[in-house]
Amino acid sequence: MSEGTQGNQEQRSSGRNRRRRYGQRPNREQGPASGTSRVEGSISVVIPLLNEEESLGELSRRLEDVLQRLSPNKWKVIFIDDGSTDGSYDVIDRIHASNPRFTAIRFRRNYGKSAALAVGFAEADGDIVITMDADLQDDPNEIPALIAKLDEGFDLVSGWKRKRFDPWHKTLPSKLFNRTTSFMSGIRLHDFNCGLKAYRNEVVKTVQVYGEMHRYIPALAHWEGFRVTEIPVQHHPRKFGVSKFGMSRFLKGFLDLLTVMFTTRYVKRPLHFFGTVGSLFALIGLVTDMWLAIEWFMGWTSLSQRPLALFGVAMIIVGVQLISIGLVGELIVKNNLQTERYSIRERLS
Repeated sequence: MSEGTQGNQEQRSSGRNRRRRYGQRPNREQGPASGTSRVEGSISVVIPLLNEEESLGELSRRLEDVLQRLSPNKWKVIFIDDGSTDGSYDVIDRIHASNPRFTAIRFRRNYGKSAALAVGFAEADGDIVITMDADLQDDPNEIPALIAKLDEGFDLVSGWKRKRFDPWHKTLPSKLFNRTTSFMSGIRLHDFNCGLKAYRNEVVKTVQVYGEMHRYIPALAHWEGFRVTEIPVQHHPRKFGVSKFGMSRFLKGFLDLLTVMFTTRYVKRPLHFFGTVGSLFALIGLVTDMWLAIEWFMGWTSLSQRPLALFGVAMIIVGVQLISIGLVGELIVKNNLQTERYSIRERLS
């Protein structure tokens, strides 16, 4: 699972004993949305979309049914139209006319899912924030289970599409992506990129989403100190339209992972990154040249016939340069320090 799976038994037992703030976990035998108590706080649902006009009517009806039972008249749905070229916004306009709790923000052009989520997070004012896709593959009836898991003491609950209805050329790279991300980020999740997630409001106001970083929101939240977990959710076959993501997203996703790791872990201590790599390179070059020097001194070889000597010198030079870059980075950081932001969980005053 995630961070919450280690040493978390006491936390979970205490969470079961205290009064439920957000609602009871539904009885899965009766159906995801049945047997669910009402949520005391408000709920905001953020839905980024691109050319999904055929799905929006059914999605809005199913959402209204679930949300009205969970949090009567204390919910809001925010559609983020990411530059749709079909009639998606016209459909949303009709939905809004029928029920003003369905709101929308429309981009002039396509900016990407991360931009849509960032704007939606800024707009969301509910105690609980739900994100989901607009293509009907995410099931609104899973929302009560996500909220119930939040009530066990977590700050972010991600859906896990254990059984996916996607073609193999999407599922296999996705499994590799998730395993790589789990290994490099240090948080064990099966499905980082599932659009169906539940957050406490402070999470969406703390995590910064830009570029293509929406894939790594659980990792970003984990590194900010929030408690993250996942639960299996129902995944449905796509009923309308086509997927908006191609194979290129996996290469971009790997590059984004490197960006996330560097900017999150080393942005305030660049020497730790460049110095470590530079020292390793310099050490390899030094050991190589020392061994060749010993062979030359013993008369076993001639350095003019050993290109390996040039390799060793090059590794030392590269290592020193990387260490120098790290030192310069440290100087820049120290000369441009601003008030540090810290993620505060609680406050007594």
